[in-house]
Amino acid sequence: MNIVGIVVAMRIEARCLTNRNLPIGEIINLGNNSKICLCGMGGNAARKAAIKLQEEGATSLISFGVSGALDSKLRPGDLVLPQSVYNERLLPVSLAWRDRVQKCLPSNLRVIGGKLATSKKVLTSLNEKCDFAKITGASAVDLESGAIAEVAEDSDIPFLAIRVISDPIEFSPPLALLDAVNPDGSANLGQIISLLLQRSVTLSTLLRLGRDVRTARATLTTVAIHARIELGNPT
Repeated sequence: MNIVGIVVAMRIEARCLTNRNLPIGEIINLGNNSKICLCGMGGNAARKAAIKLQEEGATSLISFGVSGALDSKLRPGDLVLPQSVYNERLLPVSLAWRDRVQKCLPSNLRVIGGKLATSKKVLTSLNEKCDFAKITGASAVDLESGAIAEVAEDSDIPFLAIRVISDPIEFSPPLALLDAVNPDGSANLGQIISLLLQRSVTLSTLLRLGRDVRTARATLTTVAIHARIELGNPT
């Protein structure tokens, strides 16, 4: 029996798969063929979650969540189903699995292939994104997929990345905002209010970030609904 292990970094991503309040770092069964781990942001947390899922019976791994655009053609809500992942070296994706997921999806979704790169830090400017795109040759970036792909390769099990663009190349989360975000992606409202009062972050920036994330979550939810069999039938 194939057991799908799904790694999500943030609660807003996890809620596209389940309404349960997931304890961070714990493995939770979503159904007979699916387990999920909310790991928190970053490669180290994602690697630990992937290893734990594999040790607890996962026979395939998915990196599920949002990503940033490294290509000006990509917009919030675009679905990235990469054919490879770059994390200082190229890592494989199960192309057969990827194709099966894509065939489940409605035709109105814009699906991008190519390469997804993993960064060790959040890229907060157009220049950083452009430089990273030149180095990696990737069209999108996240913080976790590379680590999960490495665990899958080391364990010789299939890997798939399902990532949706939340920030376009020209608009990124401001550096000042990062300290106001908890490891699970939730906001520290007190710090955000302080940033607004200090004018380190503008209200218009927060509103645009919120809108783009909602657009990305709508796509993730669509994938969860239409490709549920390929995701281990999570409910």
